Amino acid sequence: MNSAEFEPTSVVIVGCGDIGRRVATRWQGVPVTGLVRSETSAERLQQAGISPLQVDLDDPASLPDLPVADALVYYFAPPPTSGATDPRMAHFLAAMDPATLPSRIVYISTSGVYGDRGGEVVNEETPPNPQVDRARRRYDAEQQLRRFGQEHGVAVVILRVGGIYGPGRLPRKRLEDRIPIIHEHLAPATNRIHADDLAQICVAAARRGRADTIYNVSDGTDSNMTEYFNIVADFLKLPRPPTIDWEEAERSLSAGMLSYLRESRRMDNRRMIEELGITLQYPTLEAALAAMEKEQE
Repeated sequence: MNSAEFEPTSVVIVGCGDIGRRVATRWQGVPVTGLVRSETSAERLQQAGISPLQVDLDDPASLPDLPVADALVYYFAPPPTSGATDPRMAHFLAAMDPATLPSRIVYISTSGVYGDRGGEVVNEETPPNPQVDRARRRYDAEQQLRRFGQEHGVAVVILRVGGIYGPGRLPRKRLEDRIPIIHEHLAPATNRIHADDLAQICVAAARRGRADTIYNVSDGTDSNMTEYFNIVADFLKLPRPPTIDWEEAERSLSAGMLSYLRESRRMDNRRMIEELGITLQYPTLEAALAAMEKEQE
């Protein structure tokens, strides 16, 4: 082990859902506390051997005495569904006692903060240009965290993540519902990462990530959204989705899907690979689906 690697004595995961549980299992021997809102989520954590703590990030009064002193904190909680800022992040940061701060915070943000780049490659030095509120909220959370880290001497690592897929995270219902997708020659360049690879990257970011540093997270393969849906449809033995042009898309697709289709970029993941020492378990979608198929045999 590199002697410079950070090794936590405790881990706190804010918003401990699927990715949080995957990360928690990788910290064997380290006590993990998961912050969740619902009783059902708390029970799921208890069954997984994770100490649950029920809080509501929308209610600052529910956030006293957070067990974050000298801890590694992962912040995976999503922002609210509207607005251009993330008040949940503000509430969380305000709730921490300056005398008992965490040692390190790792935040999962989104590649959407780069905005539309017309299919060009973006790296961590590319200026952010969030163009929809969904991305503006994430960028606001990033900025809040980085200011907090600089003011209080807390190491903050930002992971800008593309689309997440894996077992239980494939668009089966969308394919079954025959929701159309844009013609492949019109489809935007997209970025993705397998959920298990994201979990190992989260651990590496805690151990080896540089303070106040951003890392692009993707498997680095060139792809587009329509190709993704077609490959997954074939894997699930479902019909490929019908394809439509832009005019029809604007009439029939949701505002949320249209916002994704209007943004095209390819993420450079070299900093992630080189600085965090990552060897991807699933460097391609095809490799991941082959592994899933083998597990089902």
